[in-house]
Amino acid sequence: MSEPAGLPALYDQIQAAAQVIRARAPATPQVGLILGSGLGGFADGLGDATAIDYGDVPGFPRGHVAGHRGRLVLGERGGARCVAMQGRVHMYEGHSAAAVAFPARVLIALGAKVLIVTNAAGGLNPAWPAGTLMLIRDHIDLLRDQALRGPNDERLGPRFPDLSAAYAPELRDRVKRAAAAAGIALEEGVYAAMPGPAYETPAEVKMLQILGGDAVGMSTVPEVCVARHMGARVIGISCITNAAAAAGQVVSHDEVMQTAARVRATFEQLLDQILGALVAGGELA
Repeated sequence: MSEPAGLPALYDQIQAAAQVIRARAPATPQVGLILGSGLGGFADGLGDATAIDYGDVPGFPRGHVAGHRGRLVLGERGGARCVAMQGRVHMYEGHSAAAVAFPARVLIALGAKVLIVTNAAGGLNPAWPAGTLMLIRDHIDLLRDQALRGPNDERLGPRFPDLSAAYAPELRDRVKRAAAAAGIALEEGVYAAMPGPAYETPAEVKMLQILGGDAVGMSTVPEVCVARHMGARVIGISCITNAAAAAGQVVSHDEVMQTAARVRATFEQLLDQILGALVAGGELA
């Protein structure tokens, strides 16, 4: 894939991608979902759905990591019109932050006002076992590239977007109430983004804990930055799939996938509760 270019090419690329998708699924989505490692099955439950391979959408990068199916699904669930990404690409595959975030820009250009970003993450908080679901309160960006770097197009958003409330506080409150009402255990914390693809060393884990991180992963931040740049509100959820590296402990992608599969039903129940809360609260009108 060629990298999204500067002005005015990026805006035109976004609109071209959105036009191709609208030709296949003309209904305007209200919610965009980015489904991380092993979590893409939620999109299979969308009603009246249209599935589009990333390769059919101009400008969409394609990844090669297990657990990321690589297709877009548009449909309805819980009274909300959704556009869901079954998997994402990552910077460690050789993409820039801007390229990684390009699909999120397209979801918003299609009409999504709320973006739900999910990921599988390593646990930094020693009190949380594998399988914990964490609502992201804030993030620490250590990816060494920024999705907004380069020329800015005011048609997309301001030169200096405010990230003081990157994860919408009012939506976090709705999510916490919805989870509690359904009896779903949900923690809240800070997500630290590292470039990967190697898992963190014990010294890096200690550093991230000192900085205030509760979970660590290799994604999410580029998409959140462009969503806020374009004015969409964001909900972030991490599935803690493994304890981050400690002395004598081996971390593997197989462990990540196994834990994601184990908590899939609870994760999908939480997403259903979130969609219901957004609809009931008038957040998607």
